[in-house]
Amino acid sequence: MVRTQRLIGAAVLVMVAVSACGHGGSAQQGPPPLAVDVAKAQRTDIATYITMDGQIAPHQDAVLSTPQSGTVAAVYVHEGQRVPAGMLLARLDDSALRAQLLQAQAQLLQAKASLNGATLQGNVTPSQALTTVATAQQQLAAARSTTETDIAALANAKLVYDSNNTLYKQGYVAQTTFEQSRASYVQAEQALAAAREQQREAEVALINAKASGANAVPIQNSTIAGSRASLASSAAQVKLLQVEIAQSSLFAPFDGVITNRLLDPGAFAGPNAGIVEISQIDTVYVNINVPDNYLPWVQKGSAVSFTTSSAPGRTFNGQIFDVNATPTTGTLSYRARVVESNPDNALRGGMLVSVSVRKEYKHNAIVVPLTALVQGDAGAAVYTVVPLPAPPGAGGGGAAAGGAPAAAGPPRPQLTFAQAKLVPVTVGLQTDVSAEVISPAITPGTVVITTRPDSLQDKSTVAYTPPVAGVRPPPGTTAMVTTP
Repeated sequence: MVRTQRLIGAAVLVMVAVSACGHGGSAQQGPPPLAVDVAKAQRTDIATYITMDGQIAPHQDAVLSTPQSGTVAAVYVHEGQRVPAGMLLARLDDSALRAQLLQAQAQLLQAKASLNGATLQGNVTPSQALTTVATAQQQLAAARSTTETDIAALANAKLVYDSNNTLYKQGYVAQTTFEQSRASYVQAEQALAAAREQQREAEVALINAKASGANAVPIQNSTIAGSRASLASSAAQVKLLQVEIAQSSLFAPFDGVITNRLLDPGAFAGPNAGIVEISQIDTVYVNINVPDNYLPWVQKGSAVSFTTSSAPGRTFNGQIFDVNATPTTGTLSYRARVVESNPDNALRGGMLVSVSVRKEYKHNAIVVPLTALVQGDAGAAVYTVVPLPAPPGAGGGGAAAGGAPAAAGPPRPQLTFAQAKLVPVTVGLQTDVSAEVISPAITPGTVVITTRPDSLQDKSTVAYTPPVAGVRPPPGTTAMVTTP
């Protein structure tokens, strides 16, 4: 602007000198024109925006561990590797579990054989009833004895487990010792449950034996039922061990990228010890901190755009996916999220972004540069121009005084001389560079004064270089309102 005013000022001095020579050396009457800059009013859209801070987060992120405890046998992935869902990532040493599985499978076969033998036996005869009663009583006594023994064993196992649990939390007992005591406690509970079931079956068998009298009693049915129960228990144990062996292998729960490898082979892993971390970044979240006074414009479905210094020159667009119903702890900011597709991995977890949301909008408004506004006692106004005839000798090009050709050099600016006119306006939507003005005297193409000296008044004579045809000045129709 300063350069433009200097050019205009120089041209005005040349014009005044030429005019003086053409009138016998007499000075031009009145003050010289004031140098100003102008622009044309534009019909365009104008909007204001609010900006907020945000951060990129993976769409899914998980630190993976196994429900089982054991030594890490192998880790098959490295950091930065892309993995599909279902891929084997790591495996624990499961040799002990496989040995237990073989034992449980053998017990299952034995239970099947016992059931087959019991099924082949016929009903007892009357002469065998008394023997059956005596046998049932012996079995009941044995079952009760076993139950009492298992109760004592469970109490002892619980005492050891509780003690090791306390010492383990204090760091005085190794994890392997703690795990062994817990396993013993679980086995004692299972043994007691089995003993109580056998005692119940023996009680039922004794009742049936006593009720049979001299008649044949289908006491073998209870034996068959017991064999079936034993078979079911053995099958359940086999299934449990198979599940535990499967849980010793770690698989990718979704397509993603390995972002952290936490344990290596030989390390001891447990349910709370992560082995690898996997993140899904083909789609990411943009987490936005929304001050409470911005909530009217940040709602589900609101259009947003955001940029990040990590991807210069790119602008990303999306929509608000959701807005949290409660503020972030200790703040008055609410977390809003944008779900953004990220096929080229330009957005990575942790990136800081600047998010813009449109606040106010006006379609087809009459817009002038913000510097054209004048605030006075009567309110807002702008200066327009009323063209005047150019004084003799004004303007660029042409011959100098006396008919001599003009000296070589850059052409002088083509000046327009006008009278400034102060026009009251109503200011509508306003940004940091532009403003909507409402006045019958301001229409698209109206020339308004944008920069002016302090001495400019209504009806002052001004000189300016007209806006170049076909070239629009920067409209500046958007403004950014940053969060505090």
